[in-house]
Amino acid sequence: MIDTHCHLTHSRIADDFEPALRRAAAAGVEACVTIGTGVADAEAGLELRRRAPGFVFCTAGIDPFHAHAAGAGFDAELERLEELLAGGGFVAVGEIGLDYYYDLDPREIQIARFAAQLDLAARAGLPVVIHVREAHEDMAAVLAEHPEVGGVIHSFTAGPPQAKRYLELGWLLAFNGVLTFKNSHTVRDVAGVAPVDRLLVETDSPYLAPVPVRGQRCEPAHVAHTLRRLAEIRGVTLAEMDARTTDNARRLFGLPAQVAKPAVAPD
Repeated sequence: MIDTHCHLTHSRIADDFEPALRRAAAAGVEACVTIGTGVADAEAGLELRRRAPGFVFCTAGIDPFHAHAAGAGFDAELERLEELLAGGGFVAVGEIGLDYYYDLDPREIQIARFAAQLDLAARAGLPVVIHVREAHEDMAAVLAEHPEVGGVIHSFTAGPPQAKRYLELGWLLAFNGVLTFKNSHTVRDVAGVAPVDRLLVETDSPYLAPVPVRGQRCEPAHVAHTLRRLAEIRGVTLAEMDARTTDNARRLFGLPAQVAKPAVAPD
């Protein structure tokens, strides 16, 4: 298994980093992709990658929340992000995207900042990790204008019409603990019919712990519960679902075929 989206730099996990990786490995996790939500967070992700080489991989991006916090300084942050990516060590640009649920920047500003990072990903030759909340129509429109980039819609929780559009545009869909929640019927509908070569699993640790550990702090080991539910939905064995989603993750992020055990280096 590969946890394709977690936040190992988050304070709720960072203080438990080494034990969390050991638990992940014991659960069958072969690699974790820790996601950068801002430039400083991406730099912290690089450090975790150094501490657990071959097991932890990292991304770099400016999500809608950090873009909003940057305010007039966003362009300077974008320059810092481009410099950071030029140094190497990242497997994707992200998470970046649009969030209309919270009272962040006006939509046209969010779209412009998002598009600028898509252009950066194209120049860097990296896939993209997308954050989208209550903005699927605009998201699909912007992605259609950037056919040179591809990647994954993280934490997919929309319905079949939105999934169809993203799949038509060539994007992958990642499912997390929401897939196991009692009332997530439309999400399971999508997970059951999406092409198997477009499926990924993730935790979004420390958030969205799946059933049967819902309500607890989520961590990479819990991706096993989501994978098991996905296999049940699709009527295949756990081993088959594991093999397909792991192969998809390796292909998207350019991960090595053989990953390392989490031998964590000292601070």
